[in-house]
Amino acid sequence: MTDIEFSKEEREAIVTEIKAYLRDDLDIEIGGVDAGFLLDFFSEKVGAYFYNRGLYDAQALLSKRMDAIGEAIVDLEKPAQFRR
Repeated sequence: MTDIEFSKEEREAIVTEIKAYLRDDLDIEIGGVDAGFLLDFFSEKVGAYFYNRGLYDAQALLSKRMDAIGEAIVDLEKPAQFRR
């Protein structure tokens, strides 16, 4: 797996969310640099779990859609003496 990299704008938005969560929900004030370090820590230590879950979910959705396409194709079959 390659490292997940966020654009500057995405990183700023995530850091802002981290700071707001810590301030509003835990009554902890931290600066942007510390929030950035916290983001890096979570990205390195738990990011793969979220990434993999996203892949599993995408695979399940794709499989479901492929099954539906397969069923739609069978529905298009015309009557014939030989059927597969």
